[in-house]
Amino acid sequence: MSSPLIIHYVFRFRNGEAREILLQLDEDTLALIPTGQHMPPLWADIDVHTCKGCPLDPAVAPHCPIAVQLGEVVEIFHEHNSYDDVTVEVIDSRRQYLKDTSLQDGLGSLVGIIMVTAGCPVLAPLRPMVRYHLPFATLEETEFRMISMYLVAQYLRQKDGKEPDWSLEGLQEIYDRVRDVNQCFAKRIRSASKNDAGVNAIIILDCFAKAIPFAIRTLMKDYEKYFDSYST
Repeated sequence: MSSPLIIHYVFRFRNGEAREILLQLDEDTLALIPTGQHMPPLWADIDVHTCKGCPLDPAVAPHCPIAVQLGEVVEIFHEHNSYDDVTVEVIDSRRQYLKDTSLQDGLGSLVGIIMVTAGCPVLAPLRPMVRYHLPFATLEETEFRMISMYLVAQYLRQKDGKEPDWSLEGLQEIYDRVRDVNQCFAKRIRSASKNDAGVNAIIILDCFAKAIPFAIRTLMKDYEKYFDSYST
């Protein structure tokens, strides 16, 4: 059995307080491995602010898988404000990242991993990006990685004899569904958290999702000048 992939987040506040979150991912599936140490919060019930078109059967999945995995994070940071200054350190098997930033920015990076790997079928198409997680990525970096990931997926579909989508229309459809999840989940977090750090982390992710249709229309044209060597 292969060892899990580990991503370690450390949040250091200006008052000396430190909070740590250790994520373990199955190396083959990139699914988040539950710790089993935290009971699902009441707001994790599948019927609380259910996402539009949620494909999960309440009889089989009585709890939202994202809410189950995010419950502990929300509890840890529920008394902090989104604008609190923190130093965030992210450690994985390859390197370390360090950034002085706001709590909402640091949480946005962490929450993004958890939402994609927790078991939500709608967000599953984004899971390959977690293998090459880039904390604190800019909007342009994220857009490039998203588009690259989708095009690799289309190559693999074609290799398997399936119809590829080189137009990127399917990517926009994926992110339309992602936005629905983000918006509904922000309502879940808002109902559970005293302060706004968790909600604003989701809003940051939603801003990335909103940018995808624009990126598909315009950013690809901007990239063309970097690929001249492939046109000869």
